[in-house]
Amino acid sequence: MAVPKRRVSKARRDKRRSNVWKMDAAALVKCPKCGDYKRPHRVCTACGYYNGKQVIEVE
Repeated sequence: MAVPKRRVSKARRDKRRSNVWKMDAAALVKCPKCGDYKRPHRVCTACGYYNGKQVIEVE
């Protein structure tokens, strides 16, 4: 059975638990059709366009 050979120091443990490894916020780009911010390579939720074509109907 795998057992740690040495005790993990407090510094090493706290470095692992720090916020350095958390994910960043998603990147945002402006929609060329309506100018609203959207995630890249996704359908715009404001106007329903993707790659110059209307993909979904938005009220």
